Amino acid sequence: MDMDALTYRHYTNTYFDTRGFVACGKGPSFTETIIKGIAPGGGLFVPQVLPRFTLKELAALVDCSYPQLAAYVFKRFGVDLPDETIDSLMQTAYGDNFDDPAITPVRTLAPGKHVLELWHGPTSAFKDMALQCLPVFFSAAIEQQRLEQGSGPTEDFLILVATSGDTGKAALEGFADRAHTGVIVFYPHGGVSDIQFKQMATQLGDNVGVFGVRGNFDDCQTAVKGAFSDETFNAELAATHRLRLSSANSINWGRLLPQVVYYMSAYLQLIARDEIACGDKIDVCVPTGNFGNILAAWYAKEIGVPIEQLICASNDNRVLTDFINTGTYDITERPFILTPSPSMDILVSSNLERQLFELCGRNSALIQDWMDKLRTERRFTVDRETFAALRSHFSADWVSADESLTTIHEVFKAYQYLIDPHTAVAWKAAERLRGVNPVIIVSTAHWAKFGANVFRALSRIPAGKPLPDWFGTLTDVRLNAHVSAIWGAAPPPPRLSSLDAAPIRFAEVIDGTIEAVEQAALQTLANWHSPV
Repeated sequence: MDMDALTYRHYTNTYFDTRGFVACGKGPSFTETIIKGIAPGGGLFVPQVLPRFTLKELAALVDCSYPQLAAYVFKRFGVDLPDETIDSLMQTAYGDNFDDPAITPVRTLAPGKHVLELWHGPTSAFKDMALQCLPVFFSAAIEQQRLEQGSGPTEDFLILVATSGDTGKAALEGFADRAHTGVIVFYPHGGVSDIQFKQMATQLGDNVGVFGVRGNFDDCQTAVKGAFSDETFNAELAATHRLRLSSANSINWGRLLPQVVYYMSAYLQLIARDEIACGDKIDVCVPTGNFGNILAAWYAKEIGVPIEQLICASNDNRVLTDFINTGTYDITERPFILTPSPSMDILVSSNLERQLFELCGRNSALIQDWMDKLRTERRFTVDRETFAALRSHFSADWVSADESLTTIHEVFKAYQYLIDPHTAVAWKAAERLRGVNPVIIVSTAHWAKFGANVFRALSRIPAGKPLPDWFGTLTDVRLNAHVSAIWGAAPPPPRLSSLDAAPIRFAEVIDGTIEAVEQAALQTLANWHSPV
């Protein structure tokens, strides 16, 4: 298509802090925001201005490539980089590092039932959609900042990441050996799959580090957030290593904006195939843990993509389902449950803060009050107006571990299409809650990332039960090969099937405390051969 046929207002967007506008002054730009990562006082950045896409504008975008679409969306959001720079960075982010030219292809399995495949990137998980994009924009932001500062003192950046499995590898892959940055990842020891562990532990690069943490993902996230807030630790990084902290977790707006693009792309793909007409409503069902992926769908809806119902699908850790259905977020006596969908094993969903900020009229005082109560009392209840706004956009359900495995078996039997446990949670929730509209079920990972539980599903072995003795000692790579051989499923991509041959570089496990995270970071910096 002729991109010049589309026009937009050139402007530089600025960003609010969810916990107080004053703390941000006039508000940072996009490049300043992604470098900062988290807002002052622990809040999150949201754009001051949201663009509005008309149906005519959407129709004009139908035939553009994914990099073109992503570049156009970034420009419409007022990203403060030259247009030609944005175009070039998007070609780098979404090129031959993906194994499908559509980047995020939509697979239609039945009339009105579509699967958005977000796992065609280098780590076979949806986190690639943001973490192939964020690092190239992060580097461009640093270069722009240095040009503006002239020849004065400069700092490099240390990216600290807490991961429930997929973000860690995607961040490592995106930032490895990238100038002016180093990245250290913390994951819950024993809480990720064998494939996820090996993807992180075998990561190449001279500026990377990986640590297991005793505890669950919430322990990882709390400890990493604590390091960001520790003034003494930050001062030591600046004085000794000339480093500032930043984040590649979904608290960074640079993670969220790329995700908005693929919801628009999915809608445009359906138009291009004449499965819907421009303006037709669709529903979207997202397997949800930290709330970033479904929040991106809400932003897509808010800027003009005709999405009617956003279905929030939870696993046994159903804190989000209960919140959307009641208006009370309560983790006071809620156990943390390990499930076949570990990337959703989360009780404190950080990006919910952004959503509530948008739904309560951008009232930072309310957000501060709710977040303080969550921290001190481990529960809060939103006001009636905010709850009504939440319910106007979202419905929610949860799917048990055994139900998710049964769903994998049912979908494969019906369509010869193999899904991972996270996608299975979304599939089952969509079956229960979808209305009359076509539904897009978000598929967040290639099935082979969770091969043990896929094997259980196809073998009808209940969740938590051991595999047969003759399979129990197999690595996930070898088990995946058996899945393909026995059931005729398409083989995993080489990036997953070759993991057993790669040497383990990182196997250290630390306590889930702020002090342990900080010590691990300092130890890693001392071992790197040169400054980042």
